[in-house]
Amino acid sequence: MQLTSTMKRPAGRGVTLVELIVVVVLVSMLLALAMPSATAWMRNTQIRNVATAIQNGLQRARVEAMRRNTNVQFSLVSLTDRAVMDNSCALSAAGASWVVSLDSPQTKCGVAIGDTTTPRILDLKAAGGGSAQATVEAKDSAGTAASTVLFDGFGRVVNGSGIATIDVQSSVTGSEYRALRIAIGTGGTIRMCEPAVTATTDPRAC
Repeated sequence: MQLTSTMKRPAGRGVTLVELIVVVVLVSMLLALAMPSATAWMRNTQIRNVATAIQNGLQRARVEAMRRNTNVQFSLVSLTDRAVMDNSCALSAAGASWVVSLDSPQTKCGVAIGDTTTPRILDLKAAGGGSAQATVEAKDSAGTAASTVLFDGFGRVVNGSGIATIDVQSSVTGSEYRALRIAIGTGGTIRMCEPAVTATTDPRAC
């Protein structure tokens, strides 16, 4: 005689509506807590990217001036479309885009890099949509708005009214956003620092 088992497997237990609601509430709370820090991280990343790009442009201008043994101009410019470097460009102390050239690039940013046509552009960068959350403010040593700085063959700044500082910060105020400053010395030094850092022993301090 063959014996058959009379034991039944326990039925799989499903998720109750109450448990599902609890999980949804907990996930929502975690997302709400994480949202401010994620927003601050994204905005600080944009500030860092814009400041780094401008610093790279300044360094390129200085290197080209020494390599060519001639004056090279770094210019901040504003564009009709942040992502397109064209002849709509205008010199601007609040511009996040930049041009390295031998002549003024005003209304001539559409000229190809390396073209011998004025303004003889050596390098350029459109800020693009990634700069929308960052503002730029460039000033000379007297605190007046400035849009250009000129380096000579020794890598020194030769225009007294040229850019001395460039502040890059969030377009909205908030202590969680880290503003950055690029300082340009008369000897041609280019340094990035953080205005919020006040300890003189901290290398990030301005």
